[in-house]
Amino acid sequence: MSATNLDLRLSNNDNKDELSELADTFNDMLDRLENSFDAQKHFVSNISHELRTPLAAIITELELSMSKNRGIDDYKNAINHALNDSNKLARLCNSLLDLAKASYDPTEIAFKPIRVDELLLDARQQVQKTSPQYKIDIHFNDDFENDNQISINGNEYLLKVACSNLFENGCKFSTPSRCTVSVLFDSQNIVLKFVDLGIGIATEDLSQVFSPFYRGKNKDYTYGHGIGLALTQKIVALHNGNISVISKENEGTTSS
Repeated sequence: MSATNLDLRLSNNDNKDELSELADTFNDMLDRLENSFDAQKHFVSNISHELRTPLAAIITELELSMSKNRGIDDYKNAINHALNDSNKLARLCNSLLDLAKASYDPTEIAFKPIRVDELLLDARQQVQKTSPQYKIDIHFNDDFENDNQISINGNEYLLKVACSNLFENGCKFSTPSRCTVSVLFDSQNIVLKFVDLGIGIATEDLSQVFSPFYRGKNKDYTYGHGIGLALTQKIVALHNGNISVISKENEGTTSS
């Protein structure tokens, strides 16, 4: 077998003996391998498309600028457009690198005790540094008695990326650009609820929100690559957590 014929399967003749069970086990493994190869092809295809679009725009802008002599304002506009596309490309590359890091073997990632309140404050500062117009509120619904109650064992960089993604999603799909996170915890769990009152997500898109590069009906509302929630889910799973999204169109979204 090779990558070109992963659809082949062993025959079990619908028997219930040991050889048939062994064939079923091999076929299950082949199903997973085929799905993995298909996902990889799909992923590479999407990356190629996402990288090609801003690169083509940058090249076009620069070629038009070089085609004939222009005024200073025209050159400034061309440089500004090329810079915006370059920033989009840089953000895409950073997201892809973060996605790769979140896919590492957990034994290769450094974990340490992290205070969730400090994590949220750092993530908010990071988001508002690049988007000062975003308003982010942090509410603690419960009191905590010691650091252990508000701390988790995790990778600070990846958890900050996850929180930043949820803050950005909440703000960029809302008018005004506002997101609120509520912190609830007990002796066993810490629950974060990221809430916005934005345009929401269509019902038919909810089942795909964690699929890499998937963008639903709201894709025309603002720029994006469809990586944020997929990356966030990987990071949460890496920390043995769960994430879910509840949303209604024109009413807002809650991620927890």
